Amino acid sequence: MADNTAVNAQVTDAVTQTNVKVVAEAPAQAIASLYQVASHSAGLSLQNAVHNQHALNQISTAVVSKAVSMIMAIPDKP
Repeated sequence: MADNTAVNAQVTDAVTQTNVKVVAEAPAQAIASLYQVASHSAGLSLQNAVHNQHALNQISTAVVSKAVSMIMAIPDKP
């Protein structure tokens, strides 16, 4: 098969420049994705901490209420 497919130099230059641009942007895109994932993980951990603190506050309120109730139930000594 004869190699008669001459390609215009401008076409090959455009394809080459596009490939270089894509390869050059890849590290920046990867780091941006990493930053987004890391910040999302940090946000989720803070949300979990707030939720756990709220749940513990509810439990402590119930415990204090029950303790006060038990203390108040102790009869007075004459």
